[in-house]
Amino acid sequence: MGSYFTSGRLFAAVLLAATCVAGATMAADKGNPEASRIVSIGGTITEILYALGAEDRIVARDSTSFYPDAANAKPDVGYMRQLSAEGILGQKPDLILMEEGSGPPPVLEILKASEVSMVVIATPAKADKIGRKIRDVGAAVGLAEKAETLAAKTEADLKALAADVAKIPGPKKKVLFVLSLSNNRVMAGGADTEAGAVIEMAGGINAAPTINGYKSLADEAVIGAQPDVILSMSRGNHELTPEQVFAIPSMQTTPAAANKALISMDGLLLLGFGPRTPEAVRTLAARIYPGAIN
Repeated sequence: MGSYFTSGRLFAAVLLAATCVAGATMAADKGNPEASRIVSIGGTITEILYALGAEDRIVARDSTSFYPDAANAKPDVGYMRQLSAEGILGQKPDLILMEEGSGPPPVLEILKASEVSMVVIATPAKADKIGRKIRDVGAAVGLAEKAETLAAKTEADLKALAADVAKIPGPKKKVLFVLSLSNNRVMAGGADTEAGAVIEMAGGINAAPTINGYKSLADEAVIGAQPDVILSMSRGNHELTPEQVFAIPSMQTTPAAANKALISMDGLLLLGFGPRTPEAVRTLAARIYPGAIN
């Protein structure tokens, strides 16, 4: 998913994370190695560009691109799923680099017709695809060697992390990712989500495996899940407090409520699936299993 974590925007972005961009060109096929006016769409794409030292080539970014802090000084072309062709083309780009799922489709058709190079980067929520994402960004902007170095380091860090997680003793804890609360109902992360993948990478068990995507859970499902830990995001209007979460009737009989076990982490760090994912997962594992991993 890319990077979808500004105030008021993450909810819709997460729900639409699986959307594909029809007819778009993948990084392995096309790019502009000499691009000096890049419009970067998607927080993880922008993060990778900065990590590759290409920040001076970025002329604008979308509203989900707020890491590192310096990115906020770039012109903002809007939310990645509500883009304006005029806003992007007005920056006079020579490369438009965007995460899969950007849109809407009519705007993408206009951008494609403009003949400006446009590359869409696949963003599967899988640890073994992060290196490919980094390499694709590097290939699109002519920085393949730097991207290979960054990808290799990220993959090595993920491998070391997996080995450390495998050594965590004791039974695995059930973790429920709560995207939002509305009218005492829990919007949770199920199978095939960034949240579910991160939980499993950290040695936990996704407490909502019977739903696909991010969906509202019935009270009975929350009670039946009996999560040991609640995981949420700590940015914008999706930051939840223990008082809010554990006041929900369906939560009150869970082990998580008994122990007030709520973990909040920055959304882009937690769900971005980029170079910082090893850091994010290690931090999460250490908070799920205190003292068991450094």
